[in-house]
Amino acid sequence: MITFVEKHTMRLFFHLLLLSLFPCVVWAQPSDLEIADIMQGERYVGFLPEEIRWHPNSQEVFFTWNPEQDTLRSLYSAGTDAAPPAAVSLERQRQLPEPGTYNPDRSLMAYAKDSDLFLYDVATGSSRQLTYTAQRESAPSFTADGRQLLFTADRNLFAWHLQEQQLQQLTFFEKGMEKSSSTPDQQEKWLETQQMELFEVLRWRDAQSRLQKERREALEADRPKTVYMGNKSWYGLQLSPDSRYVTVQMQVDEDAQRTQVPHFVDPTGYLDMERARPKVGHAQDTYEMGIYDRQRDTFYTVSTLSLEGIYDKPAYRLDVYGDTVAQYEAPRAAIIRGPVFSDDGRAVVVVRALDNKTRWIAELDLGKGQLIQADRQQDDAWIGGPGISGWNFSTGTLGWLDEHTIYYQSEATGYSHLYTHDLDTDERTALTSGAFEIRSAQLSRDKQTYFIIANAESPFEQHFYHLPVEGGTLQKVTDAPGKYEVEVSPDEQTLALRYSYSNQPWELYLMDNQPGRKMRQVTGSTTEAFESYEWREPEIIRFTASDGAKVPARLYKPKKGAKGGKAVIFVHGAGYLQNVHRWWSSYYREYMFHNLLVDHGFTVLDIDYRGSDGYGRDWRTGIYRHMGGKDLSDQVDGAAYLVEELGIDPQRIGIYGGSYGGFITLMALFTSPGTFECGAALRSVTDWAHYNHSYTSNILNTPVEDSIAFRQSSPIYFAEGLQDRLLILHGMVDDNVQFQDVVRLSQRLIELGKEDWELSVFPLEPHGFIEPSSWTDEYRRIFKLFKDL
Repeated sequence: MITFVEKHTMRLFFHLLLLSLFPCVVWAQPSDLEIADIMQGERYVGFLPEEIRWHPNSQEVFFTWNPEQDTLRSLYSAGTDAAPPAAVSLERQRQLPEPGTYNPDRSLMAYAKDSDLFLYDVATGSSRQLTYTAQRESAPSFTADGRQLLFTADRNLFAWHLQEQQLQQLTFFEKGMEKSSSTPDQQEKWLETQQMELFEVLRWRDAQSRLQKERREALEADRPKTVYMGNKSWYGLQLSPDSRYVTVQMQVDEDAQRTQVPHFVDPTGYLDMERARPKVGHAQDTYEMGIYDRQRDTFYTVSTLSLEGIYDKPAYRLDVYGDTVAQYEAPRAAIIRGPVFSDDGRAVVVVRALDNKTRWIAELDLGKGQLIQADRQQDDAWIGGPGISGWNFSTGTLGWLDEHTIYYQSEATGYSHLYTHDLDTDERTALTSGAFEIRSAQLSRDKQTYFIIANAESPFEQHFYHLPVEGGTLQKVTDAPGKYEVEVSPDEQTLALRYSYSNQPWELYLMDNQPGRKMRQVTGSTTEAFESYEWREPEIIRFTASDGAKVPARLYKPKKGAKGGKAVIFVHGAGYLQNVHRWWSSYYREYMFHNLLVDHGFTVLDIDYRGSDGYGRDWRTGIYRHMGGKDLSDQVDGAAYLVEELGIDPQRIGIYGGSYGGFITLMALFTSPGTFECGAALRSVTDWAHYNHSYTSNILNTPVEDSIAFRQSSPIYFAEGLQDRLLILHGMVDDNVQFQDVVRLSQRLIELGKEDWELSVFPLEPHGFIEPSSWTDEYRRIFKLFKDL
């Protein structure tokens, strides 16, 4: 088999041979790239280091890697010395500790592995297995005094007393209802009384039975009472630092109808039906937080009724649909996440309304099950942003600075920043500010420094910083432009960094956790074939949209110039994702394809349209209630920029993208005919009423509550506008944007009598394609579409 390198060498040899034989002829420079090569993915680029984690001794870092291009990735390790990385044997992997939690003096670390519990001694570097059971033990942690190891088994909380070597069950939670004896009616009670009145033997036996019960109960071990959970599931058990209270997350699962994904090409030869997700607007699960008071042996739930705005309707119900009553009769459904405990036992939680409009941070009174509100973040679009999360099952950044002060992130200014809040004085302090985002924040062990990832230099770079605990100036630790993904060693002295630049894939580096120190490169992952091509660094520009917004984009231009030429606009997926930046793109195949297009004379524009990540709240929510609004007009305005500023032929512009990018491609061809001569829509959403709930309800609410938003955002309603060439490509086992989406659109196009469209299906591909053969076939078709511009 001819390797990538051999193929490139042969191509160069023949090119030089032609130049030597015919020196006077001007030969067109062919592209050194072939679609079949670059669509090999990691086999072409190289397997980059992933899943970075530290050994508890802070002297060794582990990662998955595949420099030899084996069948599978393997685990590798590198030390803080200069020794090259080495593969970790399976025997050693069996002995390695997993990430875990430390006791207060950090002399011991507890972790779960293969459903059992282990204790790692930091001083000796040795692990001891604590349990050997068939059941699953998980979530180990230490009590505040470090004398007990807590863990969950069979959905109950247990404590292993380290000195006494004694196991104690702290909760007795059970599914179902408590068995109760039936209460006799009046007739039965009269008969029973009569029997006792008449027969001495029955009276004697009854007295014996009562006495036996009293003695039995007196001799029973003093165990917590059984708490019956009914039809609820439960998880996330936590013990308060004083060991008195146990908090538990509870959930009632709704039996929502789920979609099905047929697998036509199955190993059995039969049609297999995969049960998949429900659709947006389905009946939602409900959530509660319970508290078990071990001292009083009582169980109760946390009330949200004290929270400001808990009864409020969302603004769109009043502004768009004209609801005259501003509040619901019942409180909005919400989910409580946490608690996060201080050292002395105070508890703080995050409460999120399930309509996605409000996030509260509140102190939890454990004894009463009541919430004392500290902060309310209201967003008439939806709650989200870095360190806050648009996902209901995360607290986001939240912790205790001291016994009365918490820290968290908020988009109060329009950008996600770090705040402290004194719960005793109700004083809030902004530690950072400006037109940039704190991407993540972690408090150091000594509580003197925050370790921060931020895009403070520009939206197009992400660096690692130190911030004094009282706030002030961000101290930049990393230097070279690009992006850094950082794992701080357990002793916080060393950083393991995954670093990349626009045209340089991710590699692993180590450096001291101090500003001004040099990075030491650990891995070299790229192949000779990848290195043989001079990959472009796209120019980052901003063009002016029709509403005056400055829209960021990456621009790829051919050397011969763009005037009178052809162009392609690429639309990234996910909606809330950033692709205009100075680091190695998650769309790396598309990046390489764009280089190939430029080699063939195309100009390529890659836009971070409204709804993209990295630019603050207003950009993030710019698509609220109208996907296919400003996010689409940004593509149309991008096409105008190509024509007016670069001289591109307006009749020679194509557009393509996958997932959300496929959706935008459809909306562009359906609602702005003539702007793009053709488009390729990959794994596209065609009707948002058929997508999932967690993503869609943030942006469009639900079809029943906000039908206008769904109708104006779904391409299937605008299919009659198709005039230009359309190529639809979709995997048939896509359980995310399901194949049904394009089948329904195809029927719509057939009924409308549309002609210049094609559908290409890939029987074995899910949402993110896997096989290089499928990637190759897909992009050959896209390239053929654009070659005809």
